[in-house]
Amino acid sequence: MKKIIVPVDFSDHSNYALESAAILAKKYDAEILALHMLEISETILTKDEADLQSEAVFFLKLAEKRFNEFLEQDYLKGVNVTPIVKHFKVFSEVNDVAKEHGADLIVMGSHGSSGLKEIFIGSNTEKVVRHAEIPVIVVKTKPTTLSFDNVVFASDFSESTVTPYINATKLFKKLGSNLHLIYINTPGDNFNSTSETEKIVANFLQKADGNLDKLSEVKYVSDYTVEKGVLNYANVSGADAIAVATHGRTGFTHFLSGSISEDIANHASLPVITFRIK
Repeated sequence: MKKIIVPVDFSDHSNYALESAAILAKKYDAEILALHMLEISETILTKDEADLQSEAVFFLKLAEKRFNEFLEQDYLKGVNVTPIVKHFKVFSEVNDVAKEHGADLIVMGSHGSSGLKEIFIGSNTEKVVRHAEIPVIVVKTKPTTLSFDNVVFASDFSESTVTPYINATKLFKKLGSNLHLIYINTPGDNFNSTSETEKIVANFLQKADGNLDKLSEVKYVSDYTVEKGVLNYANVSGADAIAVATHGRTGFTHFLSGSISEDIANHASLPVITFRIK
């Protein structure tokens, strides 16, 4: 891991993300690319060229000043930080910046859910996750420590999740993580017998790994919903993070069925790492 992108909007949660990235950067000798996206209003954009240039420069300089002040954090001492300011608030550009700089990871802060308010619906985090071709870590709280020793990767072991699984195993191997593979069996239409489930998992591992070495390590959990099964298992197993697969530009949807990946990311207190389904 050499480069970590952190989108910064000066909020407490982007501060949490930046501090989390700093922990990773120190541990893996990585560079942080701190990215601020300057939102220029429609009022400015409709002015004549001379006024537009003058005001755009003013706001850009103001943003750079505030940005530099924001980056004067004690936890960033000793970390190589490169500030990047973009002129427009287009969150698909985060992936463009990642590709341009060869970044390995994006770390974002998000406020989590409160009642009916969900973090990913219409949020900037969702927009980044939709377009990101590299893993995205979503954090919600100020990190005291940040460890990925034990990571839960929940899957329905369908063909569409082979690529996210392969990408996850590569990342967590670099991080020295112990990856826990789990399958959640629920009542209703999605219920599978033991033999059916084992066949699905065996076919998946044969395709993804080329062998069945991990077959005996897969955990089978029964619960009323997939979300509850994943969160409960993460809790009892002492996991440090949860990994999920996500679809791309069509939205932050279905790594299993319905809006399960959304629900897990919304309600998990642990960091959630997303891997895009191609």
